[in-house]
Amino acid sequence: MRAGQGRNRPLTVHHLNQLLLVCSLVLLVAVAAVRISSRSGLPSLLVYLGIGVAMGQDGVGDIHFDNAELTQVIGYAALVVILAEGGLGTKWKEIKPALPAATALALAGVAVSVGVTASAAHYLIGLEWRQALIIGAVVSSTDAAAVFSVLRKIPLPSRVTGTLEAESGFNDAPVVILVVSLSTAGPVEHWYTLLGVILLELAIGAAIGLAVGWLGAWGLRHVALPASGLYPIAVMAIAVVAYAAGALAHGSGFLAVYLAAMVMGNARLPHWPATRGFADGLGWMAQIGMFVLLGLLVTPHELGDDIVPALVIGLVLTMVARPLSVVLCLSPFRVPWQEQALMSWAGLRGAVPIILATIPMVQGVDASRRIFNIVFVLVVVYTLVQGPTLPWLGRKLHLGDGSEAADLGIESAPLERLRGHLLSVAIPGESKMHGVEVAELRLPHGAAVTLIVRGGESFVPLPTTILQRGDELLVVATDPVRDATESRLRAVGHGGKLAGWLGTDGTAR
Repeated sequence: MRAGQGRNRPLTVHHLNQLLLVCSLVLLVAVAAVRISSRSGLPSLLVYLGIGVAMGQDGVGDIHFDNAELTQVIGYAALVVILAEGGLGTKWKEIKPALPAATALALAGVAVSVGVTASAAHYLIGLEWRQALIIGAVVSSTDAAAVFSVLRKIPLPSRVTGTLEAESGFNDAPVVILVVSLSTAGPVEHWYTLLGVILLELAIGAAIGLAVGWLGAWGLRHVALPASGLYPIAVMAIAVVAYAAGALAHGSGFLAVYLAAMVMGNARLPHWPATRGFADGLGWMAQIGMFVLLGLLVTPHELGDDIVPALVIGLVLTMVARPLSVVLCLSPFRVPWQEQALMSWAGLRGAVPIILATIPMVQGVDASRRIFNIVFVLVVVYTLVQGPTLPWLGRKLHLGDGSEAADLGIESAPLERLRGHLLSVAIPGESKMHGVEVAELRLPHGAAVTLIVRGGESFVPLPTTILQRGDELLVVATDPVRDATESRLRAVGHGGKLAGWLGTDGTAR
């Protein structure tokens, strides 16, 4: 049945059951698609978009959906969840050294990208300046989830991963403000006025996000909730509060939610593994729903005339605008050219540009449907080109050749009444902890390896027990030495038994 037929019929339990069945099947197919995308090296967004297109009016589902306003609202809500999940997973120690470079990319880099891409859209494609600037702004936002989904098997330098992650978390906010300003009816403000508005909204959003995150973390550490399952819900609720407060204060709600989540994610909250698992699952749900809806909104048979313009604009964006912005913003920080080259090619576009392309449609901007089509084609085509080639480029630039040991998988659970923490440590195959004796870990006083799981069997280790790749360790640490214990374990994983004596990060005990 086509959407729109029988819309006056009353909703029955039978209809509800059919709807639940369809939604469940879509989710199952989407979850299975994660495995396909992980094997192919493609970001999962393409699979989800494909599901939406297949369900649309040119596909097997024959669903006619053209409500751009509803898509924008749902997309904004999903983006809040995705940014919250990303902030919770951001490690402050990793992105702190990269903050200046990432901030430059998120502000000055966006400005360069918008200017170059808009000029190409105006002079090469013939779009009016407002439309060209909108396209330039829309496609200037990068997507960390898309980048790391194809780089997950390559151990990159922390400066590269930290810069890319922080950039993608920061650049959504100025881009959203710019697209909304350009899509508003009336003459475009002078550039210096618009720049002042952007900086003011970013400052308000940052202040609110940091304040809400700190207050939320303090409250969760000092207020005992009646059930452990309430902590993940409370964390996500606080993140949403940060977005709402930032938006109501005429600031950047997207920056507020990312910073609030990042503060809470680095605050050693109770029941943290459960919170991360809940946020991760919620983030996947948001991505699946958002991408499927965006796929439904597109009309494939209308894309023919916009394929060439999209390829031209995307070529300028990928080969000129992005590399130029990276070189101009990162050269002052003396970033090696190999890292600049990888970050230039790693500027993947994900869901955010397609969501932002609905803003001019809602605002009634001339040729807004064409803008949406161009952005859709650009994101799909260049993700197909860039995604599978990123690992190859990383190896060619000697940034992902396995010279850096894989990081340990460490999860922590609080032992509240005992005032301690239980650390679960998984030793990957490339870790330099392989072959190290338990005593040679030199853990801080107040920490000890209490159990090792090897080959499906568990045993209590001796000081002379030699650790092996694939082992899972249970480490008990008291509150005062919890952070030092994790730092020491990671140091040994990267530098071996002599970590701390030969310049490897970590403290010898």
